[in-house]
Amino acid sequence: MLVGVKLPTVLRPFAGGAERLEVEPGEATVGAVFAALEAAHPALRRRLTDDQGALRRHVNVFLASDNVRDLDGLDTKLTDGDELLILPSVAGG
Repeated sequence: MLVGVKLPTVLRPFAGGAERLEVEPGEATVGAVFAALEAAHPALRRRLTDDQGALRRHVNVFLASDNVRDLDGLDTKLTDGDELLILPSVAGG
């Protein structure tokens, strides 16, 4: 199973400059995709998940138009060919 992951500009340097990566996770979940991403690109780990492996508060992950936080979080099920979009939260005033 292959899952595409689109990275924002701010994360691309930690993934060899890639705008999009294809990941073959061990399981069909968002968490397994993150584990595979972090194994291939260790510098992404602390930018995506915390020390307990939970999704960081400022990281939003979309499956189609749904934020995975509104689904099952890192346990959200995926199918072959799904595409995830990672977006950091933007704050300002």
